Amino acid sequence: MTGSFSPSSAAINFVWVAGAGIVVGVGLTLAVTRAKAWVSRRFGEESGSQILVSLLIPFGSYLLAEHLHASGILAAVAAGVTMTYAEISRQALPNTRMRRNSVWDTIQFALNGIIFVLLGEQLPAILAGARTTVKMTGMTAPAGLPLMSSRSSPVSPPFGSSGSGCRCGRRCCVDGISDGVTVHSPDWRLVAAMSLAGVRGAITLAGVLTIPLVLDDGTAFPARDLAIFLAAGVIIVSLVLASVGLPILLNGLTMPPEPSLLAEEDAARVAAAEAAIRAVERSQHELAERMGDGDFYAAAGGRVMDIYRDRIDSRSGSAKASAAARVQDRIERDFKLVALQAERSTIVDLARDRRIGSATIRKLVRELDLVEARYRS
Repeated sequence: MTGSFSPSSAAINFVWVAGAGIVVGVGLTLAVTRAKAWVSRRFGEESGSQILVSLLIPFGSYLLAEHLHASGILAAVAAGVTMTYAEISRQALPNTRMRRNSVWDTIQFALNGIIFVLLGEQLPAILAGARTTVKMTGMTAPAGLPLMSSRSSPVSPPFGSSGSGCRCGRRCCVDGISDGVTVHSPDWRLVAAMSLAGVRGAITLAGVLTIPLVLDDGTAFPARDLAIFLAAGVIIVSLVLASVGLPILLNGLTMPPEPSLLAEEDAARVAAAEAAIRAVERSQHELAERMGDGDFYAAAGGRVMDIYRDRIDSRSGSAKASAAARVQDRIERDFKLVALQAERSTIVDLARDRRIGSATIRKLVRELDLVEARYRS
């Protein structure tokens, strides 16, 4: 934009723009999250205000970073990543988390759509020149080849995620211990499917649309239309390839097992269940000492601890026993879904017959929705 270029100045400017943007996003998010947690502990938590604050944090990070002449986009991205990790350690009401996730899903869907609407508003002017359009169309394929190569390399063996089970030589390893099972290279169709999947393009368009319209002297920014057209063309080509290629690649494709992830999940479930049993035992003893009638609390606590002991027994055995437990869990889940559907039908019939009031209907339906969402997830 200035007509001159200095590598040293550009490097220093890049470090400041990127580094300061990230620091602003992380710092502001941590400060607001801590303040929000303090207010919730002192005055109680209100879901609406919590969700509103979570929506304003990225905007505040963006504005503060831009005021400091840093990258507002990196500040917003850093704020989002920091919010994810900060919320893990900060306690929030389950109702707040569920409502916040729903709000963010809706906003994400709307913003993705807005990005493409903005693109559609500019494409007619970009496509106005037929000769230029033909030249730019011919440049789309060369621009898309590096993109497809960069998508396939992270998932290709031996370094990609599809080869993550083969890092101990040619043996399959879990927690660094070989289980004696030989693992073969993944099917090429699996690598191709992973490369084509997940194509959207919103981040690409968001980046290219930040190119200024004009230079400091008021003249049009050079090659801006070309950059937007190439970005849109690559996205469209990748979407078409995914829509056509994925059904073909996935037809009859058998997904490889992921023993490392299953072992990690089982270990986490066992650790959480053991912690739950210890917490129930402590609460059981405290209530018995304070309230008396220890047999009553022992019976109630025992029923709860039995659930967690069953979970530990099913996840602590051999791989075959764990697989059988998962099959049993899936069957139990199907039975529970059938039972929930019967409950829902009965409640609907009672409501139509006016045998229960609207407040009771809303309460029971909400409980069923939460339980059903848990099992269907």
